[in-house]
Amino acid sequence: MLRTPLYQYHLDHHAKMVDFAGWEMPMLYTSIHEEHRQVRTSGGLFDVSHMGRLRITGRHARRLLERVCSRRVSDMQPGQCRYSLICNERGGVRDDVIVYRMDDDEFLLVVNAANRQKILAHVESARATGGADGGALTATIDDQTQGTAMVALQGPRVMDLVSRVSKEIPTLKRYRFSVKNLVFAKLIVSRTGYTGEDGVEVILPAGAVSLALSLLLKDFSGGSDPVIKPCGLGARDTLRLEAGMPLYGHELGEEINALSCGVDFAINLDKDGDERGEAFIGLPALRSIQQQGGPARRLVGLVIDGKRTARQGMPVRRSAGSPEFGVITSGCLSPTLDKSIAMAFVDRGMTDPGTALVVDTGRGELPATVVALPFYKAPK
Repeated sequence: MLRTPLYQYHLDHHAKMVDFAGWEMPMLYTSIHEEHRQVRTSGGLFDVSHMGRLRITGRHARRLLERVCSRRVSDMQPGQCRYSLICNERGGVRDDVIVYRMDDDEFLLVVNAANRQKILAHVESARATGGADGGALTATIDDQTQGTAMVALQGPRVMDLVSRVSKEIPTLKRYRFSVKNLVFAKLIVSRTGYTGEDGVEVILPAGAVSLALSLLLKDFSGGSDPVIKPCGLGARDTLRLEAGMPLYGHELGEEINALSCGVDFAINLDKDGDERGEAFIGLPALRSIQQQGGPARRLVGLVIDGKRTARQGMPVRRSAGSPEFGVITSGCLSPTLDKSIAMAFVDRGMTDPGTALVVDTGRGELPATVVALPFYKAPK
């Protein structure tokens, strides 16, 4: 298995390590619930170095990304990042990504760990055939994943603490980033995250991560009640679920139509090859579905009676014994809300908040109610 530059840090903090997409990653340090609450009330440190980081440069870098990304990138400014999908020809989701615009001809693409090799091959194929005459585009794709590290600092107290080391970073708007110099290393600091809380994500050279952590955290994580504590993948999953954020392999996938996933803001169906952007792979299929009234199923939130948890793949029905018209994608007992919550794809006509449903566990039914996503929003 691959190891991130923070591997020894995880061992020193007694993490329970697991295999995640070929990487040896921390599932938890103490408990998922404790780490979850730490992020909601104060701050947590996540190692997300397993995420793929692809640097795309060259005269046609922007054009290449317009070809593969569902969201327009031509109108992005340097210093801006944007959430997008990468689709297949059928309109299914190959991955969800974050695009960073460094300059007019330089971009960074952050992709999911399990999809890095697949997206590399997909972008390379689009580069090789994306020219007007079917020829190659002038662009270079550099996989910088193993030469860099990426960490996320998330929680309501994070930005106040970041202000001690930088006056600029706390003034960044959401989905903006800044390039900073730390001694001999260059850091990309973005106001992004996957927890529903405010915070930053930092990309830096692998060899500089130990120094950076010691400088950034020396005032943040000491004492008997640290402001920031290390958190694992388990808490990251429950946090993103409360925030209604989709996860590849659950709410996103090659066989899941992109218009079903609740991220319509990330799909520009008017990318027509005009000055605002070029048609992306999968656009004709998505337009066809939209013209037919939209996807047959849509993503919804469910609150389940009692404390039992709905699991991925469980059928959703109108009532006990009735035909299946939906399926659970993710579920957990929400540490913040103290309720059992889930996300599910359900048929059109069953998506209105307040609709009563049941989840079939195979041993019985769990009464559930459709609610609007997200389940949780951080206080302003």
